Amino acid sequence: MTIATMLLLWAVMVATSLLSGIFGMAGGLVLVGVLLMVLPLPLAMALHAVTQIASNAWRAAFLLAHVRWRIVAAYMLGCVLATGLWSLVLFVPDKPVALIALGLSPFLLKLLPAGAKADPERPGHGLACGLASMSLMLLTGVAGPLLDGFFLGGRLDRHGIVATKAVCQVQGHALKLLYFGGLVAGADALDPVLAGGAVLASLVGTLAARPLLAALTEVQYRAWAGRLVTGIAAFYIAQGGWLLLFP
Repeated sequence: MTIATMLLLWAVMVATSLLSGIFGMAGGLVLVGVLLMVLPLPLAMALHAVTQIASNAWRAAFLLAHVRWRIVAAYMLGCVLATGLWSLVLFVPDKPVALIALGLSPFLLKLLPAGAKADPERPGHGLACGLASMSLMLLTGVAGPLLDGFFLGGRLDRHGIVATKAVCQVQGHALKLLYFGGLVAGADALDPVLAGGAVLASLVGTLAARPLLAALTEVQYRAWAGRLVTGIAAFYIAQGGWLLLFP
């Protein structure tokens, strides 16, 4: 990989960490799409996992007092169950399929009946979300859109959402790295310089986001978060459809 490509990817990582630092969402969704354009799928997934572990870990550290640990525990159990099941087959989808699934994922929760609204504070819902989100993460690289809808449907404030989701994402991406790390070897091994720069880029973006998150009201946060997720999802459906029709 050339120096120019590395610098471009690091700039994207700063921007996406800034976006995630403000809203606790959308940044990983943008980043995985960029990585899928320039890298083989298993390598893109591994690098995305490294970046998202770092980005979410910084965010969680700065907002640790707002983390809801019962939600984290239920979600983690679902993630472990999903990883164990998918590890039996080690399935890796084609890029068009991954992009279309990525774009459709925000709308999955909208299919639930009105009386079955997802509630992050109910352990059973957290377990189910962990199982579904981890499956989606292993198929598309991210679970953000589904997880975003899950948290936005509850009663947590913006700091609680960003902090708790960050810890959940650290766990999920660590399992994803373990899963895809076994598929990345030899000449396609993850470049340690690129990975190290990703960790630093995520810190820069996270630090820049802190004053912006503090300045948002709860109403502004929820309104913009919903628009971001829907807009990005629509883009990926279109991109995946294009690749499917014109490979």
